[in-house]
Amino acid sequence: MSANPQRPLAAITGASTGIGLELARLCAANEFDLVICADTPEIMDARQELEEDGVQVIALQCDLSTREGQEKFISTVEGTGRPLDVLIANAGIGLGRGFLDQDLNAALKVVRTNIEGTIVPLHHLARQMRQRHRGRILVTGSIAGLMPGTFQAVYNGTKAFLDSFAVALNNELKDVGITVTLLQPGATETDFFERADLMDTKVGTQEKMDAADVARVGFDAMMKGELKVTAGLKNKLRAAMSRVVPDSTLAEMHRKEAAPGTGTGKEPKSRRERKDRPNP
Repeated sequence: MSANPQRPLAAITGASTGIGLELARLCAANEFDLVICADTPEIMDARQELEEDGVQVIALQCDLSTREGQEKFISTVEGTGRPLDVLIANAGIGLGRGFLDQDLNAALKVVRTNIEGTIVPLHHLARQMRQRHRGRILVTGSIAGLMPGTFQAVYNGTKAFLDSFAVALNNELKDVGITVTLLQPGATETDFFERADLMDTKVGTQEKMDAADVARVGFDAMMKGELKVTAGLKNKLRAAMSRVVPDSTLAEMHRKEAAPGTGTGKEPKSRRERKDRPNP
């Protein structure tokens, strides 16, 4: 990607589908060149679409749960030789079922993708921004981080980390010309729920927000330098409720939405009662 002083550069993780792709579209529409990555081959389809608008796009398929994937993304951004104006840390995966019923390696991949896949690239690339005293960072957290995630315990735990981390980092950088914005979506119409094995749950089958609408809320907040934004009135109400309702009650409420079988009105209570499901 050749230098173009007329166009700023944005780097976006998890940009092949869903909120990440919509954020990439918004950046392209606002005359950013792009470096985009995801762990699926659809990232190349995203590049082809985005390049049709005359945007310069570098796309790479890499797994941000691994150090190799993290370093590949970092080196690709740095290899452009251009200053980075916007960093959008959006990559994330989920995992349904009870923690003891999950494959441990799959659970650890959620931790490494959502947490390491955010903070490792950010640690490297935000240092460039600090040297220039300029930059915008958007972190995709979740309202899931505001409540105990029964049957999504690991995922909600990672989002709790990101929700806290983004706000703290913004405060650390407030005097150096860099803004950090936290986007907190709720259930959004993406492939997240299918990949997380949540399609037999209430949360997996309920009506969800459109990914383009969620992305617009986050993008606008980032460009304004706002600290935190929750997408959707329903999600704002849930976020407010999480501040006053006891954790034990929130955990029980989450159970009713995320337990296996809640999408069909039948909730198995344990692995032994789900004999039709193979062991992980």
